[in-house]
Amino acid sequence: MPATRIRLSSGDDATLAQGIAAIQGEMKLPLAFPPEVEAEAERAAAQPRLPDLDRTDIPLVTIDPPGSMDLDQALHFERRDGGGYRVHYAIADVAAFVAPGGAVDAEAHRRGETLYGADSRIPLHPPVLSEGAASLLPDQLRPALLWTIDLDASGEIAAVDVRRARVKSRARLDYAGVQQQLDAGTADPLWTLLREVGELRQQRERARGGVSLALPEQEISVVDGQWQLEYRANQPDEDWNAQISLLTGMAAAQLMMKGKVGILRTLPPPQPQDIARLKRTAQALAIAWPDGQGYPDFIRTLDPSQDTHVAMLTACTTVLRGAGYVAFDGALPAQPLQSAVAAEYAHATAPLRRLVDRYVGEVCVALCANQPVPDWARAALPALPALMAESDHRAKHYERQVTELVEAVLLAPRVGETFRGAIVEINGAHGDGHTGVVMLRDPAIEAAVGSLTPLQLGQEVAVRLVEADPAKRLVRFELAGGAQ
Repeated sequence: MPATRIRLSSGDDATLAQGIAAIQGEMKLPLAFPPEVEAEAERAAAQPRLPDLDRTDIPLVTIDPPGSMDLDQALHFERRDGGGYRVHYAIADVAAFVAPGGAVDAEAHRRGETLYGADSRIPLHPPVLSEGAASLLPDQLRPALLWTIDLDASGEIAAVDVRRARVKSRARLDYAGVQQQLDAGTADPLWTLLREVGELRQQRERARGGVSLALPEQEISVVDGQWQLEYRANQPDEDWNAQISLLTGMAAAQLMMKGKVGILRTLPPPQPQDIARLKRTAQALAIAWPDGQGYPDFIRTLDPSQDTHVAMLTACTTVLRGAGYVAFDGALPAQPLQSAVAAEYAHATAPLRRLVDRYVGEVCVALCANQPVPDWARAALPALPALMAESDHRAKHYERQVTELVEAVLLAPRVGETFRGAIVEINGAHGDGHTGVVMLRDPAIEAAVGSLTPLQLGQEVAVRLVEADPAKRLVRFELAGGAQ
């Protein structure tokens, strides 16, 4: 899909900087770490607690977006004798640097997770840890939680172990580079195994009834001084790597459910009335939904390059709302399922960027070693669901506010122009509203649109930009020829 690249004038650049600063001020976000937090992090970085187990023999590598420094995961695969696979997944051991109840720990609880917005980033931990001593950077000895997950020939979990180990990544790679090598047939055999395991796990996901929405994602980046908006689809290797993270999260959930202590990421199953509403939407969009076809299988038939299908995918997101966390100790949760995964699941693979993952790791290491869960971790579990819900809301709000600012700045000189797009959402309980959301392909923007006549979901339209105000972070369109 097309991208919109605009070289900003110095005034626009200043407007964006001022606007991002205003958002951060309005949200009262912590832009700097207190001196005592920085000092404690510096001391911890200089004296990491390295475990006795040495697994630097495993040729682990990392794969992330280009330029990433906060590297949570490193991976390696091998075939098992007799069939199947062994997955090694090393996760940064944040607890090796963060003392329970210390200054860094307290600040991480205040923040909850790393915040992202365009080129701005507000980290969970001081960069001396998150981009330095705790990050799984190449050729550096690091403490890690080393997951070893054996899979059978069909990709199902056969055995799980996680323990502390010292590891060393061999290389820092990016998705585009690895995918190019795979497509050219020149990739290291490791990536052939990633593809095999990833595709098997995708098959297992389909068999479970899991759901992956291929909805185009709006992405903002700054390349050589040019701000860029685009709808970006994942590279295949990103989806395969995501399956390894999901696999680890499912393995963590299995361990915690068996041990009757931990914290899960949950999503309630869709209700029958929600599915019935989606079937009415599909009918309105003239998209076939055969009798007897389940909701997950229907979603896999949708093509995000077609505007009516994007509208359908957008509607499908409504049944994937309500995600949360549930902590338990003794009695198992009444509703432990993450319905999009179609299994019990836990956030376990991003402790540099998300607080809850550190606790999941601690619980799982203890359970695998048949040791008691550390008191500091067990005591914190009850408060984590509310803390993480608040930080999730804050992260989404920050990202959306920055996106709306960038959209307004880029479109401000184009007020009055006409654009082509499609209606992907309509306000109003019965879909008969006069306001909704239009998705433009170029520039890659979703924004409010109004019309004197009722909008039609999936309708291809010409819209006129009537307002683009960076101060309000507002972009508004109306149907061309139909003033609101």
